[in-house]
Amino acid sequence: MHPFRKAVEDRDEAALVSLLADDVLFTSPVAFKPYRGKAFTAAILRGVLRVFEDFSYTREIADADGRDHAFVFTATVNGKRIQGCDFLHFDEDGKIDDFTVMVRPLSAAQALAEAMGAQFDRIAEEVAGQP
Repeated sequence: MHPFRKAVEDRDEAALVSLLADDVLFTSPVAFKPYRGKAFTAAILRGVLRVFEDFSYTREIADADGRDHAFVFTATVNGKRIQGCDFLHFDEDGKIDDFTVMVRPLSAAQALAEAMGAQFDRIAEEVAGQP
């Protein structure tokens, strides 16, 4: 099993954060502007772990050299079933330097936007507390 998938499925925040490059670019399915940096991405991922219920990966797709991965998932957010995909690129050191998430359907994306919006103050506090 891929270390990223294992970290997410085990809800192992430390392992998940250790896979992020310092300058990782995170593109959210519900925010127009991407976020840059390990601290912000880690805080967002912790927020996602708090709002996703019944999360599971259903499929993993990788390119031949293992630097690009797509992880298809399902979860529930505020009673809405969501289907999505994490698109990851790994740098030469094996760290995630590009992390894009896409979700469907629209009603589930809206539920995710609302749930993550409620997490934003906590996310900002976590980022501010990082060195």
